Amino acid sequence: MTTLTNARLVTPDGVRNGWLRVAGDRITGMGTGETPGGEASTDVGGRWVLPGGVDVHVHGGAGAAFSDADPQAAMRIVEHNRSHGVTTLLGGLVAASPADTLRQVAALAELCDTGDLAGIYLEGPYIAASKCGAHDPELLRDPDVDEFSQILKAGRGHVRMITVAPELPGALELVRAATAEGVVAAVGHTEADYEQTRAAFDAGATMATHLYNAMRPLHHREPGPIAAALNDPRVTVELINDGVHVHPGAARLVFDTAGSERVALVTDAMAATGLGDGEYTLGKLRVLVRDGQATVAETGAIASSTIVLPDAIRRAVHTLPGEDGVGLAAAARSATATPARALGLERVGELATGNRADLLLLDPELNVAGVMYGGAWTRPL
Repeated sequence: MTTLTNARLVTPDGVRNGWLRVAGDRITGMGTGETPGGEASTDVGGRWVLPGGVDVHVHGGAGAAFSDADPQAAMRIVEHNRSHGVTTLLGGLVAASPADTLRQVAALAELCDTGDLAGIYLEGPYIAASKCGAHDPELLRDPDVDEFSQILKAGRGHVRMITVAPELPGALELVRAATAEGVVAAVGHTEADYEQTRAAFDAGATMATHLYNAMRPLHHREPGPIAAALNDPRVTVELINDGVHVHPGAARLVFDTAGSERVALVTDAMAATGLGDGEYTLGKLRVLVRDGQATVAETGAIASSTIVLPDAIRRAVHTLPGEDGVGLAAAARSATATPARALGLERVGELATGNRADLLLLDPELNVAGVMYGGAWTRPL
């Protein structure tokens, strides 16, 4: 048992000065005022204490990709994220052939069995070729409920989310099939108009994949999926806040419209994350990284990001319009409690008694200063 003292605790309700107790792998108490005595304590020096980050859309890092179908390589991604304060993540896959998809899902299910991954996310293959982004267009196909059933079987109950373009034949049937199996359906990589997008939400979709990117743009007479998602209180919208995918002014608009309770900060990070500039692959596509920005070599399309989730939190506070951006409490909520709730992930994403002791400590400039995962320091103070 240990107690963190002199802490600035960041909760969904705001920030308070206080203490937090950890016993084993759980948070067992927290409060303000006088610190409980008679136990070991660690003075964190007034640092911000957040829940560990929850990234529900990440494809790789540290030179590895989840699509490698190699559990050992996938653990490099997990460990890289943990060292940077991201303690819960889904293993994200891009479009692949039917056989490769089954092989990849089965491999990631092994890390879900051990609890190292919180689930599996399929960004393809049921997306629009015209909005394929960094997905190989030759591997895209119309939604197929029978194939989806095989994917679920290979995933052994660990498939958590799938992105679908609502305008494709069979899309609404796929959305209904996914939600019936407890899989979150997301709208993305789509040419859908406002009405088609609304139909997907009415069928059960509850997420919008990296809002703005790889979807029909917002227009005042043809509002499309962006307005449909922002207007619907049932929908959580992903936002890649890396300064490349979305302009700060457009990111601020999302926060002001949907609120941090419905904005999930994600990275969409790829294998190059943590390694610097160079040439990499995403699925079967060549990706060039220059000055931290990843693009598909053949088309120039933006290809994922190279940030980790605390970078998105810091940018939400320091670079979005307005004094203190959206504020640390709101930015933290969008990187923790909101994605956890949207995906039905339990005991993570919030500083609360009984939750897993996953903690991210930030210094006054919001740089990572310490990380705890399951009650153990993975990045000591």
